[in-house]
Amino acid sequence: MSPSLTRRCAVLLAASALPLLATPASADVPEGWSEPPPVSLLEMLVLIAGIPLVLIVLIVLAVLLPGLARGEKLRSTAAKDEWFGGPRPSRELEPSRPVGPTGGASGRW
Repeated sequence: MSPSLTRRCAVLLAASALPLLATPASADVPEGWSEPPPVSLLEMLVLIAGIPLVLIVLIVLAVLLPGLARGEKLRSTAAKDEWFGGPRPSRELEPSRPVGPTGGASGRW
């Protein structure tokens, strides 16, 4: 192996091993601070999962309810092959006058 490849492998190995060498801090609660009460599993699930799910539902309702109140449907009935910004139909691309032997841009030589 070349020296640069060996050096790269050593740096990669050392960088990946550093997190494994870290130890948790062993600090005590500072004097004057109270010991917080333990949090139950249900409280933790409500905080971590429940509140974000409620916010997601509220945002979805805020987006959908105005349209539903106007009578719009959730599913679109538009054609499946509609292409916004695509090429125009071929009838609009036909030249307005016949193309001569010099080209379509009315070039003259």
